[in-house]
Amino acid sequence: MTTAPPPSLFSPYPGSLPLDAQGRRSLTEHEAQRVAADFDVTRLTPAFHADPYPVYQALLEHAPVHRMASGSVVLSRHADLEAVYKDQVTYSSDKKIEFRPKFGDSPLFQHHTTSLVFNDGAQHTRVRRIMAGALTPRAIGDMEGPVTALVDHLLDAMAAKGTVDLIEDFASAIPVEVIGNMLAIPREERGPLRAWSLAILGALEPVPSAEQLAHGNRSVTEFVDYLRTLIARRRTQPGDPDKDVLTRLISGGAEGERLTEHELQQNCIFILNAGHETTTNLIGNGLVALLEWLHEKARLIANPGLIKTAVEEFLRFESSNQLGNRRTTRPVTLGGTELPEGTSITLLIGAANRDPARFPHPDRLDVARTPNRHLAFGSGPHQCVGMNVARLEGRIAIQRFLARFPGYNLGAPARRGGRARFRGYLSIPATLA
Repeated sequence: MTTAPPPSLFSPYPGSLPLDAQGRRSLTEHEAQRVAADFDVTRLTPAFHADPYPVYQALLEHAPVHRMASGSVVLSRHADLEAVYKDQVTYSSDKKIEFRPKFGDSPLFQHHTTSLVFNDGAQHTRVRRIMAGALTPRAIGDMEGPVTALVDHLLDAMAAKGTVDLIEDFASAIPVEVIGNMLAIPREERGPLRAWSLAILGALEPVPSAEQLAHGNRSVTEFVDYLRTLIARRRTQPGDPDKDVLTRLISGGAEGERLTEHELQQNCIFILNAGHETTTNLIGNGLVALLEWLHEKARLIANPGLIKTAVEEFLRFESSNQLGNRRTTRPVTLGGTELPEGTSITLLIGAANRDPARFPHPDRLDVARTPNRHLAFGSGPHQCVGMNVARLEGRIAIQRFLARFPGYNLGAPARRGGRARFRGYLSIPATLA
């Protein structure tokens, strides 16, 4: 007589996991040890994509510095991630070594090794400085009125429909319009932007399929072809560099710094991808989380002044970006583990943001949580340059949505994107009230 193997990381979890005394979903001690020992970021299933947090908890407790069979290392502790983020000398963001076997000599390789987020040192600093010049506090403050008008327009359109999709009709529409305005892309030309973004970012999954790679390469090519035309028009008809990010990128920095044409094209793609994905998921994840934590929903509706801390909590609780990567440039000891030069590191942002050493009751949503030093936007020199734009969009969108439709509910089960790196929904059917 044979017995079935015990459930593992690579099998669906047996139903909903209960909360323990600390408010955390937990595995048994034996299951947690086995899950942590077996974890491999290249072998994940729909069960993990649906709910990665029991796995993160297991890693935090039993293998916070976990070496996979490939020799690469997975980090889950908040303190370890923070240390890596702040030391760009020891931990490189350059992805040329990692992405060459993954993408080959392809449009995806050209994009992801040129964009701001995957570069180090002088190249990263130069591009970031030029980009940040168009995202000053004053420039972001000037966005509030237009973003509010956009959100109210979307709310009016949804009210007329009654039954809506909170992603298609609301969450994804906001950043596409905001970034379209930042780059001064004509409204009638914005149709392909979201699909391009999803395809290019989808290829960053730990093990992309052949279809994902083909779709991603095609999207980079189509986007670059479009940008050639847009950039040529802007060179002849420049906008206000204090508001038009594309004009700012073309003009360069105050010290005469300039981007090459290739850098200009690829970082325009990066601006769309980074701003679109983070904000769409922030809004969608936040609205679904409130339906799962009705006391916090009622609390936020009764106290709208909590919206700023609530947005930070949505970013922590369901981080849009769940994974990051670095490579060691020299031997280093991290978390008591020796890592040789050239070690590939996966940063589990979603785990660090549920680390009980940093956050009391980490699996509980608390819209008034403070302090809240989450890592949803990273930390150190590579901290997201557009994070305050995302915060502005999230604050206005969620606050005004709740004021307009406090009794909203799911009309059908929300559908996740099925990705490990970016955590969000493809669809959230909802009824409004």
